[in-house]
Amino acid sequence: MSTTTRKYETVPGFFIQDNPDLGSSTQDRILPRFGLVDEGPDRWTTFAAAIQSLNAAAPQGVQYKVFFLGRHGQGFHNVAEAKYRKTLNGDGKIVWGPDPQLTLLGEQQARDARSAWETELGYGVPFPRRLYTSPLTRAIRTNQITFDDAIDSGLQTTIVENIREQHGVHTCDKRRTRSEIREAFPEYTFEDGFTEADLLWRPDYRETHADVDRRVTSVLDAIFQNDREQFISIMTHGGFVGGFLRVCLHRPWFLPTGGVIPVVVKASTTDGEPRD
Repeated sequence: MSTTTRKYETVPGFFIQDNPDLGSSTQDRILPRFGLVDEGPDRWTTFAAAIQSLNAAAPQGVQYKVFFLGRHGQGFHNVAEAKYRKTLNGDGKIVWGPDPQLTLLGEQQARDARSAWETELGYGVPFPRRLYTSPLTRAIRTNQITFDDAIDSGLQTTIVENIREQHGVHTCDKRRTRSEIREAFPEYTFEDGFTEADLLWRPDYRETHADVDRRVTSVLDAIFQNDREQFISIMTHGGFVGGFLRVCLHRPWFLPTGGVIPVVVKASTTDGEPRD
């Protein structure tokens, strides 16, 4: 196992969301052009060339990747959280734990994300060549509606344990077994070592921000260590997105359900590990 230590930082200037002079959210779940500042017809070609140039000119031990972070569409737990304690599983009318489904609105939000991708593909947006998702049903289903069978049928999505929501105490953040996930989503693959049972969720302890940040760092470490692709999609949750932004020194940004935020990330190793 590599003992390489990496530090992560956001490269600002490409997207509206990393502009410190703006507020920390907008009314839009998905900004036009995913927030890309450049509005020109060749905007994504120009952007991809800029990322390629950054990597070509990077010194040893430095890499750049672009992450499209998606938040799942509205789930039944989002409907219930304003009225009930999240330690419950339901109220007899709706079920929000464990591992709730998307609402009809959540499914529409996922279709809206799909439409945004289809629009920007017309302008040459670099489609992510690596797709990852949380193991929770609401994230997998959002990913399925957004990407599967429409945008690039040659790619498979990998389910990664540590991409899940901040977990513990709240029943909505307890996942299903590996067998149940595989039965529901047979076209998806699992990362190596994905366990049958949920060994992370605890009824008596909820993760802190520091816990989430360590998980985010482990995900980033694995991607920068193992993936050659420059454009990555991660379908996840609000808590993970918040941790990702903290780890990458990005300004705070509230991402609503069904939202997408791109982040250009610079990874620097402390031991001068050669680039792939």
